[in-house]
Amino acid sequence: MNSQRYTISEMSETSNISKKALRFYDKLGLITPRLRGANNYRYYTHEDVLSVPPLKYYKQMGFRLEEIRAAFDADSNASLRALREMFTTKMQDLRQEEDVLRLRSASIHDWLELLHEAEMVLDNDLRQVSVKYVSPQNLLFHDEVFSLDIKSTIINMGFTNYVESLDNNIAGPVIVHFSSVEDRLKKVEQPIQVLQRPMRPCKPELMLTLGGVLMASCYHIGPYETISDSYRKLQRWCASNSYVHAPDAFERYVTDYWTTNNEALFVTEVLVRVRRPNDTFI
Repeated sequence: MNSQRYTISEMSETSNISKKALRFYDKLGLITPRLRGANNYRYYTHEDVLSVPPLKYYKQMGFRLEEIRAAFDADSNASLRALREMFTTKMQDLRQEEDVLRLRSASIHDWLELLHEAEMVLDNDLRQVSVKYVSPQNLLFHDEVFSLDIKSTIINMGFTNYVESLDNNIAGPVIVHFSSVEDRLKKVEQPIQVLQRPMRPCKPELMLTLGGVLMASCYHIGPYETISDSYRKLQRWCASNSYVHAPDAFERYVTDYWTTNNEALFVTEVLVRVRRPNDTFI
């Protein structure tokens, strides 16, 4: 049997645990120096040293110190069952944490992608119209009426409450589906749908598919008060290139009030479905 004894300084050096932490563990009853010398000074034993690796391993698994103390006290079949229950509970907790981290990671990834896209648009002054195939994506939608307050439409309390009522989270850009391009140009109220990507599955009836078709795209840079200029550019381009555009439109907010209050850095992609004159809209 190893009869070596350790002062708190020696224990700290041996275990790679600070003296402050050792005193805290002593207070909790996790690692307590029980051996007393002739001078009544308390010493750690070799058994105390051997309790350090399990302690560190439990911490590695995410157990709280009070949980570790309960684990250290396990010395019977009943306590082994308690240990199993404790590990089962910890596994459930970790799965919940994993879900939270996945949501956070996906949200940050989407935000970084939008910032990168905005930088590319601003650095290259990308304002020209192009036609592209937009891959279909299923988005959560919320019916509203556009009251001409674009900031309240983008930073949308009603939509936020709606998402929370579904016990869901959202990520990616806010997209607004305007039912009428002409009403958007005239700056009058109209029915709209606020769209965003849900992080958890939703019922099909709550979802709207954006894309899966050819769309004319034009980035609008700057304040929303001048976005009609980009719409008219789209209309002129469609007329000059033998395309017919749909009566509705989508505005995809790449950088907006969520990102900055500097309107010069606002980047909005305006999207309208297009077809050739002899085709029909899908």
